[in-house]
Amino acid sequence: RPAEAPGGRGLRRAEGKRRPGRARGAPRAARTAETAQRIKRSRRLKANNRERNRMHNLNAALDALRDVLPTFPEDAKLTKIETLRFAHNYIWALTETLRLA
Repeated sequence: RPAEAPGGRGLRRAEGKRRPGRARGAPRAARTAETAQRIKRSRRLKANNRERNRMHNLNAALDALRDVLPTFPEDAKLTKIETLRFAHNYIWALTETLRLA
């Protein structure tokens, strides 16, 4: 075997070596469809994980807010919207108390 390709453009690739990323077997269209499905599933799993983490953070923040709000009875857990409305009204009442004092 000659060391150079015709035209003197450098060394030829050794026989038996293939380009990376080229698999034998399934046709190219099937490989790309499988790859697209794999990428789509991976993206969906990542998005689900981000949303799960976002909801955990939101719920933790609401729990912390519930802890500082005066509620009666103590064991009553306010819903998310009740917590936000109560906090808004509580802050307004405190502001009014300061303004009038």
